[in-house]
Amino acid sequence: MSGTVTDGERLARSALTRVIEPGDQLLGEQLARLGATEVWQALERDERLPEVPPPRWAGLRLRAERVVPGRDLEESAGCGGRLVCPGDHEWPGQLDDLGAARPVGLWVRGACSLRFVALRSVSLVGARACTDYGTHMAGELAATLAERGWTVVSGGAYGVDGAAHRGALAVGGPTVAVLACGLDVAYPAGHRQLLERVAEGGLLVSELPPGERPTRGRFVQRNRVIAALSRGTVVVEAALRSGSLITARRAARLGRHLMAVPGPVTSGLSAGTHRLIRQEATLVGSAGEVIELVGAMGEVADGERGPAVPRDLLGEAAGQVLDALPVARAVTVPEIARGACMSSEAALARLLELGSLGFVEHVGDRWQLRRPAVRHALPAAPRPEAGA
Repeated sequence: MSGTVTDGERLARSALTRVIEPGDQLLGEQLARLGATEVWQALERDERLPEVPPPRWAGLRLRAERVVPGRDLEESAGCGGRLVCPGDHEWPGQLDDLGAARPVGLWVRGACSLRFVALRSVSLVGARACTDYGTHMAGELAATLAERGWTVVSGGAYGVDGAAHRGALAVGGPTVAVLACGLDVAYPAGHRQLLERVAEGGLLVSELPPGERPTRGRFVQRNRVIAALSRGTVVVEAALRSGSLITARRAARLGRHLMAVPGPVTSGLSAGTHRLIRQEATLVGSAGEVIELVGAMGEVADGERGPAVPRDLLGEAAGQVLDALPVARAVTVPEIARGACMSSEAALARLLELGSLGFVEHVGDRWQLRRPAVRHALPAAPRPEAGA
């Protein structure tokens, strides 16, 4: 591990990840002021830091007494993991935006560089008990983002998280799973194989050392890392009380792009995303629209097109001739030419083309619209105004 981090500081930070809960701002302030080595030594010697209340210090001491410095580093290395610390070349600088709540360090497993894959990354989050629609949208967004060179970040959970990871892996793209437990703890158990695939094709990341179990508070704090790590967060599907909304609020406070995918208004699992869209999130429906927000200047979404109809395929002159034909009767070539503002010869040539395409038919010395083609020849009727 290269960088400016000394062996002593790395050892101290590895020990402190077992003592300090993720997101602890009070201890984060002490780390920023004193450094990891001094904070750890104070805990070892039971020299209470004045800023830390006695009850809190007592709890930290109970944890510190059970720590064997260096053991977690050895165990992690044994299963292909490492500890990435602030100051390492692999440390993603955007995590520093968390201030005092910045992680003490990140336990990482996988061959990719965390800093590198996080440079162009998007977080996809949403409901665990998502609908088929949510699964489809998460997988589709993730796959297309990965194909266009973006890393997909999520939380490894059931539902939207799992669909996002699978979508990226399906196209051979990198994906990062930020966990609320030790990297050796398969949680949820049903995602054991998926998490192994993520480690092979991307990265598993956690603030917690080997063996640590998830708790509700750790899930909440995990969300701040997901939000800070990427350029923007997309909430794919979420109820009004979904945990993914915590990630959304974190992303917004950090100044990241916040996006949400709309869903059926009749679905309670889209109520949270709809509220986000009303309040602060940008509505997105495709990976192109996501990239247009989070990408560099010039990376824009593909132009939206309506469904193609046969009339759209005609050239300008053929369209003018078609427009010149009345709906209900047959007319002569000179009449058509007059309406299309061209010579009779040119009008006849276009009529022959239109006839071969099935738009018009020849009746004696006149031409008329073929009945099935009438609806393609006419522009769409305007919708009635509300209340009309």
